[in-house]
Amino acid sequence: MKSASCTHFAPRYMSPGRNPMRARIPSLYLVIIGGLLVACSSKPNDDKIAQEIQGKASADPIAQGSELYVNSDKGRVTLTGKVKTQAAREQLESIAKHEPGVVNVDDQTSVELTSTATSESTQLASSSGSAAPAPEIAPPPPPPPPKPLVVPAGTTLTIRTNHALGSKTSQTGGVFTGSLMTAITVDGEVVIPAGSEITGIVKEAKKAGRFKGGAVLRLALQSVTINGHPYNVQAEEVAQTSTGKGKRTAGVIAGGTGVGAAIGGLAGGGKGAAIGALTGAAAGTIGAATTGKRDIDLPAEAALSFKLTHSLTLRRA
Repeated sequence: MKSASCTHFAPRYMSPGRNPMRARIPSLYLVIIGGLLVACSSKPNDDKIAQEIQGKASADPIAQGSELYVNSDKGRVTLTGKVKTQAAREQLESIAKHEPGVVNVDDQTSVELTSTATSESTQLASSSGSAAPAPEIAPPPPPPPPKPLVVPAGTTLTIRTNHALGSKTSQTGGVFTGSLMTAITVDGEVVIPAGSEITGIVKEAKKAGRFKGGAVLRLALQSVTINGHPYNVQAEEVAQTSTGKGKRTAGVIAGGTGVGAAIGGLAGGGKGAAIGALTGAAAGTIGAATTGKRDIDLPAEAALSFKLTHSLTLRRA
């Protein structure tokens, strides 16, 4: 603290009979001494100012808890240190400015943001809606689904029947089963394994008449089961008829689907008799006359070939 010293002057009195001008000099001295006393008494007490500001800051509910340092030089107050909030900083400056004897305030304090204060300010900004929400990171797009497997139309499925069929022994609408003899591949990949279960239906079974009237056996493919999942199949029907005179014809029931495959080896053929594809034939029947009994019999494990009329779409395992 800087303070100014005051010099006191003692008056000197003149004896009677001296020069009247000299008698006025003591009065002038009294005026000067009085002015100096007034100046000394009105000078700010810097120590008192600093103590008062510190005391009021410690007792103030807003400013208390601040790390405050007060320096006063002739009433010019400098505030340094750290405060917890901006409100505390403003309160300290107000206390200093209203302190008697203060002529100027230089506030050099800094606001120390604690984690709590930061959290409160963040919550306040969020509740008031002043802060924009953080953009959400979009999840990566799912991988594209695998391409389906497509067995094209025109593919021939050769099957082996599980039981015997015949124009006399089978019933129209009856179901027959079998298994795929040869695996079907697409672009080098096996899509229908050999041994896959096949289901078909007897579209027509008519035995031969006693004296006239031929026999008919007409079969259609319904479904193929791959890895436990059945798929509906659309393929050409195969058929064989016999004339009333005992002749037989292996052929195709076109039904608007074109030429199909024939039932072969039926005239006395053994198990596993092969089925040959019919070529160069029109819709109707194909001549393959044989002689023998008039009814048509297809033994168990006979081979049948069905040509797909529509493509077959399969899902990947």
